[in-house]
Amino acid sequence: MHLNPTLGKRPKKTEGLFPVGDMEQVPSAGRLVQITVTEGYDLKGFKGDTPVTFIRAEFNQVVLGDSAKITVSPEGSAKYNFTSSFEFNPEGGITSDDLAHKPVFLTVTEVLPKEKKQKEEKTLILGQAVVDLLPLLEGQSSFQTTVPLHPVQGSPLETPRSSAKQCSLEVKVLVAEPLLTTAQISGGNLLKVTLEAAYSVPESFIPTGPGQNYMVGLQVPSLGEKDYPILFKNGTLKLGGEREPVPRPKKWPIANILAPGANNIPDAFIVGGPYEEEEGELNHPEDSEFRNQAECIKKRIIWDLESRCYLDPSAVVSFQKRIADCRLWPVEITRVPLVTIPKGKAGKTEKTDEEAQLSFHGVAYVNMVPLLYPGVKRIRGAFHVYPYLDSVVHEKTKCLLSLFRDIGHHLIHNNKIGGINSLLSKQAVSKNLKEDKPVKEKDIDGRPRPGDVQAPSIKSQSSDTPLEGEPPLSHNPEGQQYVEAGTYIVLEIQLDKALVPKRMPEELARRVKEMIPPRPPLTRRTGGAQKAVSDYHIQIKNISRAILDEYYRMFGKQVAKLESDMDSETLEEQKCQLSYELNCSGKYFAFKEQLKHAVVKIVRDKYLKTTSFESQEELQTFISELYVFLVDQMHVALNQTMPDDVQGTVATIYTSSEQLQLFAFEAEVNENFEMAAAYYKERLVREPQNLDHWLDYGAFCLLTEDNIKAQECFQKALSLNQSHIHSLLLCGVLAVLLENYEQAEIFFEDATCLEPTNVVAWTLLGLYYEIQNNDIRMEMAFHEASKQLQARMLQAQVTKQKSTGVEDTEERGKRESSLGPWGITNGSATAIKVEAPAGPGAALSILDKFLEESSKLQSDSQEPILTTQTWDPSISQKPSNTFIKEIPTKKEASKCQDSSALLHPGLHYGVSQTTTIFMETIHFLMKVKAVQYVHRVLAHELLCPQGGPSCEYYLVLAQTHILKKNFAKAEEYLQQAAQMDYLNPNVWGLKGHLYFLSGNHSEAKACYERTISFVVDASEMHFIFLRLGLIYLEEKELEELTEAEDALSEANALNNYNAEVWAYLALVCLKVGRQLEAEQAYKYMIKLKLKDEALLAEIHTLQETVGFGNPSF
Repeated sequence: MHLNPTLGKRPKKTEGLFPVGDMEQVPSAGRLVQITVTEGYDLKGFKGDTPVTFIRAEFNQVVLGDSAKITVSPEGSAKYNFTSSFEFNPEGGITSDDLAHKPVFLTVTEVLPKEKKQKEEKTLILGQAVVDLLPLLEGQSSFQTTVPLHPVQGSPLETPRSSAKQCSLEVKVLVAEPLLTTAQISGGNLLKVTLEAAYSVPESFIPTGPGQNYMVGLQVPSLGEKDYPILFKNGTLKLGGEREPVPRPKKWPIANILAPGANNIPDAFIVGGPYEEEEGELNHPEDSEFRNQAECIKKRIIWDLESRCYLDPSAVVSFQKRIADCRLWPVEITRVPLVTIPKGKAGKTEKTDEEAQLSFHGVAYVNMVPLLYPGVKRIRGAFHVYPYLDSVVHEKTKCLLSLFRDIGHHLIHNNKIGGINSLLSKQAVSKNLKEDKPVKEKDIDGRPRPGDVQAPSIKSQSSDTPLEGEPPLSHNPEGQQYVEAGTYIVLEIQLDKALVPKRMPEELARRVKEMIPPRPPLTRRTGGAQKAVSDYHIQIKNISRAILDEYYRMFGKQVAKLESDMDSETLEEQKCQLSYELNCSGKYFAFKEQLKHAVVKIVRDKYLKTTSFESQEELQTFISELYVFLVDQMHVALNQTMPDDVQGTVATIYTSSEQLQLFAFEAEVNENFEMAAAYYKERLVREPQNLDHWLDYGAFCLLTEDNIKAQECFQKALSLNQSHIHSLLLCGVLAVLLENYEQAEIFFEDATCLEPTNVVAWTLLGLYYEIQNNDIRMEMAFHEASKQLQARMLQAQVTKQKSTGVEDTEERGKRESSLGPWGITNGSATAIKVEAPAGPGAALSILDKFLEESSKLQSDSQEPILTTQTWDPSISQKPSNTFIKEIPTKKEASKCQDSSALLHPGLHYGVSQTTTIFMETIHFLMKVKAVQYVHRVLAHELLCPQGGPSCEYYLVLAQTHILKKNFAKAEEYLQQAAQMDYLNPNVWGLKGHLYFLSGNHSEAKACYERTISFVVDASEMHFIFLRLGLIYLEEKELEELTEAEDALSEANALNNYNAEVWAYLALVCLKVGRQLEAEQAYKYMIKLKLKDEALLAEIHTLQETVGFGNPSF
């Protein structure tokens, strides 16, 4: 028996505003969907284990047919082979929306044997099975499934025949051809909305008294700009006392399901999760206490319903556009009283809403923007409920009509009285058409009847004229109770496919590999004990040649004159002079350093010593053994060295990579960029496979604004390791500076995929999207960066609590309150737009003006400079004004000679507990010397509610001004920093550098001395000690010239290319009267081109005073 439905015909839908041009046309004729029940398993009845049963199939509240009466076998099986069908017709009748959220119900009924004088057979329902038709919307033309048969209350199926099996039905679903075309499958989407509960509801909600129907509703596009309402009805009001269990099943939004178990959607559960991982409101640490109380103690309304909606390709486009335009989505909540009326002679009653009135009309504003983030398919969170006020709702969401209050009137005006399948549609009908016939509760399934095509309730962007309707509400005292009670709803919105696809990590890795091919692996080098000894021999030979060259330079003429007449006393005297010269010049220490590496290799490769010694005796024993071996091998090497092997070149003094890095850094700070580049290049020649060397050299090139060479260095580092996060980020930064925006996006996205917890990676990605004027993705990246920073800080707090014990509650609350998002406090942001002209200097000038205005405001009031707005639902914030904007233009080239000496670019100011994602990014950019990129981030830090003009901010700003030799501005900002944190050693260290560079050495000395007197060191003490030492030397406070000479000799041994060291050695030798050494030091000083004119003048003056030291006299 096949009963094709004739009810529920829907008029043909009009074409939307966004038609899909290339979509195949769906045939107008309906297609038959066949449901076949082949067999039942583990069945039994009221009157025994072999009952006579039949199956009734229902869909969309229409009976499709009954099967033949089949006797169940003793084993509990029954072969029904029953087929029923309905017609699928998207142009009217059963549509894709019906298939999405309505299942087929299969009810198994037992036929009892007739008793005497009984005219009709008695039947008892055993159970119900549910067949989900969702696979038909996924492109399948047939599928087979085994569905459980859920027993009704009192059914014998509640106790299964065997403990291992549940009674079930074997079902096949078949259509002649797929219901959706390829274009519809690829371009369409499935929307699932799950309403879990409303918590902390008003105290006036009581479970006793007249029955109430608690409803929640929202609208989504169904075709083009047409709206389709989704309703959740019959919420259950529960008293507090315990938390709702998780996981718990989601339920069908359909009433009057006979079997309790059939209410549950198969394989769909509410799983909950930490508040901090939600996308809605009330997800900050300070909200956890309130939510715990609300979800455990206070009253709540439970729905646990999931409603589905199929979005065709045009609706997907409309949905995406509307999210971008409106951002916030209104979700209405209300309650309607249920009235009991008599029905029939038997006095039976059913619930209806005759002349029901809207009460407790509220609205929650759901931020749907995360659904436009790449790869995001699901948002879940808690959302505050506010009173429904027309002006506020329209201002925030551009929505002109209320789903519960206005849609019924709208349908009547358009002669579509079918209603929206809501109790309130009856209210409109009864008031306007004087019809008093009640609407049966059992006919309501939370969806509108087919034939109800809704007009768009959200105003078109091109029109400012509101639709005509009832006068807008301006006061809602019942809705205000939601605010007073702190009511919020927990809602989940999920899509089958992300609206914005996300690049897969494999694709990003492939794109990076295409741009920067990886380097081939190095060939393995053989080593071992023999090689270690051989290297030691080579070093001995090189050192011996260098000593012979030094001897020949000192005594060559004397040896040639005396030849064989030299006595032992002369030789001993020459030996002492040679030893003295080697020690004074620092060459002796250099020879030791040159030999150290070879000795270490012998210890490791020949003696296999790689761990520390257990006792001092064991160490001494090993040293003695090693010394004997080294001396023996030295003699072997010297015996192999013949006179004709002696070469004229002197072996270079060996320096480690760390020493070269320090020398480069010192030259860089002293603006000797040529020498710094030479040191960086020497590191690269020594270890070309070390990516850190390439990154250091690239950072140096960034400082000198040689962006092309910096890009080459960073790409070379990335070719050595394509998963190195810093290399990816720096390649992205250079791509932005060079305006290669497509490459920049690839680099930044790949970094976030490889290390999703990296705060700097997400922040830089957000800054990139800001340049591209992509507000939604910028918000996504900044939100994710804030989320990762907050998680890290919370983890740090937990670790600290474990190590120090339980902390003070008030102190913990203060820290938690500081952990707000990057620029939003409880869902708000300070709406400030900054348009900056080209160049970092211009951006810096804007910051200066803003700070000047802020300082004026601060002088007039004790209030903070930047205050944040807590989110007020009456205030609408447009996305274009939510974040800071700088108009990106080409950077004006500036000469590196115009920059002043740089402090350590890797200067790490201590990260406080109130750090922001922008300050963390500033630390990273300053470390890699990307000063050109810092100004954009400084603007965000200035306007960030958790940031603002802090001590760290002023320190960075002062450093950027020192680079431009704007000492007056730098001093002003350092004064601001000192006022905020007077005991910060970094403030005094930076002030010392400022005075030193401006020539005020007395003030610099005072600042440096104060810095080193702090218990906590400044972040970079190296140059503080170095420059303080230079000031002492200038003031002639180093009276112990012997100690000064030793120190300078040691410095010369570490770096014999430093002109200043040679200059100070010349001063010392002039003062102690050593003419030869003074002239030698002066010669090297001139050769290395000393730039300090004052020091050079001092040396010349002393030379004239003592009468020697300058060979050119």
